[in-house]
Amino acid sequence: MSFGFINLGTSNTLNDKKILITCGPTWIPIDDIRIISNKSTGTLGQTLATDCASAGAKVTLLEGPVTRPLDAYAIRIQKFYFYEEFYRLIKSELKKPYDVVIHAAAVSDYKLESPFRRKIKSKQPQLHLTLVPTRKIIHLIKQMQPKTFLVGFKLESDMNKNTAVSATQELFRQGQCDLVVANTTTDQKYCGFIVDKHKNVLAQEKTRVGVSKTLLSIIKQRL
Repeated sequence: MSFGFINLGTSNTLNDKKILITCGPTWIPIDDIRIISNKSTGTLGQTLATDCASAGAKVTLLEGPVTRPLDAYAIRIQKFYFYEEFYRLIKSELKKPYDVVIHAAAVSDYKLESPFRRKIKSKQPQLHLTLVPTRKIIHLIKQMQPKTFLVGFKLESDMNKNTAVSATQELFRQGQCDLVVANTTTDQKYCGFIVDKHKNVLAQEKTRVGVSKTLLSIIKQRL
């Protein structure tokens, strides 16, 4: 295991590389009005999309229900809201060849076993919901595109260099990721570690902009 930071140096652009990026939360329906979601803003995925396009890549962004949708003419943007909608959309996109897939979306890990068809009455003294695991979309990507360069993301409530390595191993084993960004937001402070499949922590960044710039430098060297 190594924690040595790698000198990134300079490298080529991403001219004409086809890159698929996902960002934002996914919604899970409780009934036809209410949802379960998470706090993802989609900012990092949007930043990555913008930086990739600026580096010459042909970018497709699958964007969830973010607060501020990205408006960029150079980027092909496909919207989704619910988990099942996202699942169908990314399966469709993965039928096309991509050089890189950056899966930054905060995908719901659980869904209701049986969503209610109509709005639940609010006067009930208690409400019990049965949740079951969703299908892991990250596992789907290399199955459909074995040759794509895959970047996964792992968010935890707390993260440091040691936990970044241990927390990402399942994504390397089962998701076959080439790189994983292990990140956290604590007291409104962001921190991200870029980890490779050899348990090297390649970089540590304290901003989403920093993660995006460094991650793209690494990707350029490895394509």
